[in-house]
Amino acid sequence: MSDAELPAIDFSTFVLSLSHSALVHLGDAEDPSTGLRGRDLPMARQTIDLLSLLQEKTRGNLDGGEERVLEQVLTDLRLRFVEVTQAG
Repeated sequence: MSDAELPAIDFSTFVLSLSHSALVHLGDAEDPSTGLRGRDLPMARQTIDLLSLLQEKTRGNLDGGEERVLEQVLTDLRLRFVEVTQAG
């Protein structure tokens, strides 16, 4: 991938990248390095916890769009994590 193909580096892109990692660990997205899907719930939980920590540490320092992206990502990932763990 060339530099022209890479997304801009900003807070929202960073949050979405972490979100995608959590989705890979939840088995909802393919691992980009292998093309396979698999579950690693401890890693999914750790990534969600990392996003939560990021939210806590950046509170009051984000613009409205950044706050909404982070809040929505955390809400969606937490709900999905519960669904996956309850499904067994």
